[in-house]
Amino acid sequence: MDNNINRDELEDLKDFAKEQAANDKHNGTEEKTDTPTEEVVGKQEKPKKKVKLSKSEQITELQYQLAELNDKYLRLFSDFDNYRKRSSKDKIDLIKTASKEVIEGLLPVLDDFDRGLHAFREQKVAEDTVHGVELIQNKLFNFLKTKGLEPMDSKGKDFDTDYHDAITQIPAPTDDLKGKVVDVVEKGYLLNGTIIRHAKVVVGK
Repeated sequence: MDNNINRDELEDLKDFAKEQAANDKHNGTEEKTDTPTEEVVGKQEKPKKKVKLSKSEQITELQYQLAELNDKYLRLFSDFDNYRKRSSKDKIDLIKTASKEVIEGLLPVLDDFDRGLHAFREQKVAEDTVHGVELIQNKLFNFLKTKGLEPMDSKGKDFDTDYHDAITQIPAPTDDLKGKVVDVVEKGYLLNGTIIRHAKVVVGK
């Protein structure tokens, strides 16, 4: 016999079981209308015999019980699967952002490297010195990059308040730079796709 019961069949089985239970209760609680004699009074009432189910009714009852247990199991499994997915997502998010505060604290150091290298080039410092500072800068940045740090590419792009903070507006050098980022005063950064610092920019008008 096929034990796979769909929801419609499950509802039918439940209705049948309720009807059967009601019939059993009715049959088992019928009382005689005769007035009990003194001999009967005081005697302990004998337990009522259960109505014996036919073989087909027993099979139907067992199928109903099986379907009900299967339905409870599926609901429990579904709840657990949702919980497992939420827990897994929370753990992944925690791992991704666990070092957020540390990385945010190192962003000014990256800014100092950029400003220092710019000053070295303007003052025409020896190339060996500049190259050594660049190596240190790249080593730090590459490490942070493995943790999910990513600089924004803002210059020449459309001004977007989701990514940029406008420091000031200046006349656009060319018409195609109107409403776009003309210069970047401070780089913006993302950590695993989430903004951790907006870029401070100059916008053309």
